[in-house]
Amino acid sequence: MPPLLLFDGDCAFCARSVQFILRRDRRATLRFASRSGVTARALEARHPSLVGVDSLVWVDGDAAPERVRVRSDAALAVARYLGGPWALLATVGGVIPRQLRDAAYDVVARNRRRFGGPEVCAMVAAEIRGRELP
Repeated sequence: MPPLLLFDGDCAFCARSVQFILRRDRRATLRFASRSGVTARALEARHPSLVGVDSLVWVDGDAAPERVRVRSDAALAVARYLGGPWALLATVGGVIPRQLRDAAYDVVARNRRRFGGPEVCAMVAAEIRGRELP
């Protein structure tokens, strides 16, 4: 099963980030969904620790049992998935202690809504619309 990326569907910065990721997805297998949708609620039912988490969420597609990553771990998983220079960035970022990575992630997360409103988020290119989950 391909990986899944959950993001804040009401955040322009988050939507632009997803569009950035999808444009660089050479495998074209990444699925994505809003954290407020049906897919996210089903994931929270399987992983109750995700309820109330305000973060990017990455779900490994081939892990058994299902592996879920949040915050900077999710961002590094995205970079590894993209490969190329992004995987190198993930390798370098991975040596930074999680506490420091998450602190940097939290600074960006606290300020993400300054980049525009939800109207930007509704724009999904036709060629990737089939990979968007409810």
